This record gives sequence, C-alpha cells and structure tokens, in this order.
Amino acid sequence: MDRGVYNVENLVSIGFKCLLLSVVVLLVSCSESVDESKKVFNYNQSEGLTSLDPAFASSQANIWATSQLFNGLVELDDQLHLVPSIAKSWTIDSLGTRYTFHLRTSVSFHPHVFFENKSRIVTANDFVYSFQRICDPSGLYNRGMWIFKGKVIEDENGNISKKAFVADNDSTLSIYLKQPFPQFLEILSMNYASVIPEGSIEVLGANFREDPIGTGPFVFKQWVEGNALVLLKNEEYWKKGLPKLDAVKVSFIPDKGQAFREFLLGNIDFFSGIEESSVDEIFLLNGSVKPSFMEKYDVEKKPYLNTEYLGIQLDESASCYKDQKNHPLLNVWFRKALSTAIDRKRLIVFLRNSVGLPATSGIVPPAVPDYNVSFVKGYDFDPELAQKYLTKSGVKLGEAKNIELQVAKEHKPLSEFLVKQWKEHLGIKVKINVTEAGVGRDMARTGKASFFRASWLGDYPDGENYLSLFVGTNSTPSGPNKTRYKDDIFDSLYTASQTLLSKKERIEQYYILDQRMINKAPIIPLYYDEVVQLRQKNISGLHPNGMNLLKLEKVDKE
Repeated sequence: MDRGVYNVENLVSIGFKCLLLSVVVLLVSCSESVDESKKVFNYNQSEGLTSLDPAFASSQANIWATSQLFNGLVELDDQLHLVPSIAKSWTIDSLGTRYTFHLRTSVSFHPHVFFENKSRIVTANDFVYSFQRICDPSGLYNRGMWIFKGKVIEDENGNISKKAFVADNDSTLSIYLKQPFPQFLEILSMNYASVIPEGSIEVLGANFREDPIGTGPFVFKQWVEGNALVLLKNEEYWKKGLPKLDAVKVSFIPDKGQAFREFLLGNIDFFSGIEESSVDEIFLLNGSVKPSFMEKYDVEKKPYLNTEYLGIQLDESASCYKDQKNHPLLNVWFRKALSTAIDRKRLIVFLRNSVGLPATSGIVPPAVPDYNVSFVKGYDFDPELAQKYLTKSGVKLGEAKNIELQVAKEHKPLSEFLVKQWKEHLGIKVKINVTEAGVGRDMARTGKASFFRASWLGDYPDGENYLSLFVGTNSTPSGPNKTRYKDDIFDSLYTASQTLLSKKERIEQYYILDQRMINKAPIIPLYYDEVVQLRQKNISGLHPNGMNLLKLEKVDKE
C-alpha cells in the first residue's frame, strides 16, 4: 500500500501496475525516471510477507521487513549482545522485578497522515500503548503476548495487569515483573516489543499492516503483495549518519532455486538460506568456498541459534504407543545406542558440505553467547559403545520392530543416511514415514509420532530458551515439549536457575540441566546449524549473526 492512501483498488489504478511492470525500484512514483546514483539494496523473501505490523513478526519475512521500520527499547548487535536502542539506559532493582528505562528524547516517528503528514517524538506512553496492545487477551494483536505473559505482574483474573507498564514521565518507562526473569531484556529485543504511536491502531485499524508508522532507518513507501516492497531512507533517523542506503526493495520469488539464480545474475544483493541443491555450487566437501565462487561473491558462515535433532516420544500413554507396550524407544539405553551409532561428522560433510557443526553436546547450540558446549557431554560416534548400549537395553534385534521415523519430504536424504547408519552399526531396521511438514509437526505435537525430526531456533540468545523445551509443564499439546520429557529434578533445577541474577551462575546451572537432560536421551541431537550469507562484492557493512537477523542501517552499496 502507498503511504497515506487507504483504498486498495485506487492504489492499483494510480500506480501499482506500473511498479509491477518495472524492473527497477521506483523511489518516488511510477512516472519519474530512475536516478542511477541511488543506492538501492535488493533482497528476496521466498516466504510470503503477511504484515508490516510488528505485532505479527513471527516469521522471517515479517521480522526482516519490520526490522527496517521499527525500533524497541533495546536491540542485539552482531555478536548477539544486548545494546541500547530507544532506551539510552536502564536500571533493574535489587529484586530483579522492576525495570526502569530512560528514553532518548530525540527519537521521532516517521512522518505520516496520522500526524497530519508530520512527525512526533516518541514518549513512554507510546511504549505503554504498544505493550498493552499485544497483551490484550481478547484482541487481534496478541500473537506476541507470550513475551510478557507469565513474566510481568497480573490482575486478579490472571491477565496481564495494566499496572505492568507505567510511564513515569515522557522519557521514563517502568515495567514490573511478578518474579525475576533474567532473560527479560533479551526478550525485549524482539520485534514484538517495537514501539508504535499511541492511538494509531484505533485510527488506522487493519490498514496499519500495510501502512505502518515506525521509528526505524527506513520509511514505508509501497507494498504490492506477492510482488514487491519498497522502503525509503529515513532522512531524520535518530542514529546520525545512518542509514547509508537510499532505499530497500524486497522481491517475493517463492522458488529459492530461481531466487538463487537471480542472485548469481546480480539482481539480488544478498542471499541467505542455501538449498541443498545449491550447496555443491558454493562449497567443497571440507566446507571451504570454491575458488571460482569466491572470486565473484562474498561468502560468510556463522554459528546459528538452531539445533537440529530427532525427538522421541516418552509418554507411554501417547497414541503412538497404543497396543505397543515396552516399545524400544521407551528404553533409555536403546535411545543412547541409536544416538551413539550416528557418524555426525560424516553427516555434515556429505549431506551439508560441512555447513553446520556435529551436535555431540546437548540441546543448547554454540551460537548462544558465553555458552561453552564442551562442558556438556553428549554422544560421539562409537559403534562398539553403541553395541554395548544396545546389549544393556535388553532389546533383541527381533524385538526392535515398529520403529518409524517421521520426516518431511525435504529431510528424506537425512533420514535415509540415519537409517543406513542404524542398520550398519546396530542391525536395526527403521522405517521412514514421509509426510507434509505441517502434518508431521502436528503428529509430533499430538503424540501420534513416536520418532520425529525437529529443530529449535532460539527466540532469544539464552540457553533457557532451549532448556524450557524439557520442562514438564511445557508438554504438548499446549507447550513446546514434544517429547513430553518429565523429570521433577530437572524442573526444580530449571526453576531455581531463573532466580539467579548472575549470568555466570545461571550458565553454570544450564550446563547441569543440559547434561541431565541429554543423559536421559529424549532427543538425538544431529547438528548445530550455521548461517550462510552470500553477498555481492559491492556490498559492505552486512554480516551474518547467530539469529539470522537482517539489519540494513549500516549497509552500504558501491
């Protein structure tokens, strides 16, 4: 949608058709000629963009787009360390339950018809409004309510209290927690916690999704859904000297192979999320970049906040175990045998051209800042030990039946590798059941799958986000604990870790939790993923980070 216009049919007639036919970014209107001196950054989003409202920033497409338009109290740098944003500083009381933020007084919202084509300075009341909006249990904007639910104070009905967020004055905001939650600042770096103008939703309503008002480095210009999104440089951005680009254009080519070809042709400035079919074109088996590719493009890898694993249903009453008492997967030594029989290094080399790291630790990946995975002992490849575990399990080969691994189509090569490993090193036959990705996730969530491929991409860079997957009260179908792992000692240690305000002490507790969980083997970690970023040679100031966030404010283009 075009800034300041709310009739979609009129928009198409007055200019969007022209944009669709154009092969370049139109910085102002379809009738104007293109200024070749403009620095326009082009990227593709294969996953469809559904909203420019940060309240709906739950997908990569929405997160990347809203990251250019909005700011919050705090943000993460390229090393995933917390840094100030609109809040120039903050304090936390001795109990860890009151956070007081001191706002910059120079941050303005983008000019908009909501302000009669002018702008306005951001105040603490805008943050109160923004947070209360996503915390309304009866509202349309509460997808991100979980970042506050269970953490900030609640009213007598168990809903988030309006007293949780208080504007002490125009430049001071206080947030009240009901108990300490040391990761709270990291959570506030998420796009859900972006600031929007007080009263804007009441005036703009659903149009806010396609005509947003932010404070970020770029200002919304046009969006033709499924075709192109155009953002222009915010000339009044509060970070002086930024952004360096004049505009950002997003295309929406759904086929990643085609999008990759567009990158090779120079029509896209950066590419992330390499398909298996393209890996051989970029990397040698040892993980180094092919010289011929490196001559034309910049390639950079970095550990990613993503752990790929196999999950095992531990709830004996789950429907997948109906009429199958004493199923081998319910035996901890059998699970350890399966895990120890996998040559993860070989998996990484031959299936992923060494993109990724073998997961021989626990669930928490090495991309988490200050977390040393070597302090948690997982399962190295050891066929002899795997056989000993199998013997200790008491499961005979003839009894190891009805083992079925649930995978999506795109993960079939991985599952075939694993099945071959188990057959070769343990003599165990595992059947592969291929389903649509959504069907498979639902089967795992509802207990219909006993053995399934899964992954966890961290919402924020803290080990707690991964360890919470194994808390008993977080079991599916209502929570993320798909294995339904249940351990009272684990739960009590997890709860205790949340009272530790010292990050060092908390991480030491995470090591104990991760080790205890992996000893029980409710999952089989496969690999810790890496972000691969491809860039054209004329792009500078852009680097991958552990959350694959896209921040373009410091990017330049020659």
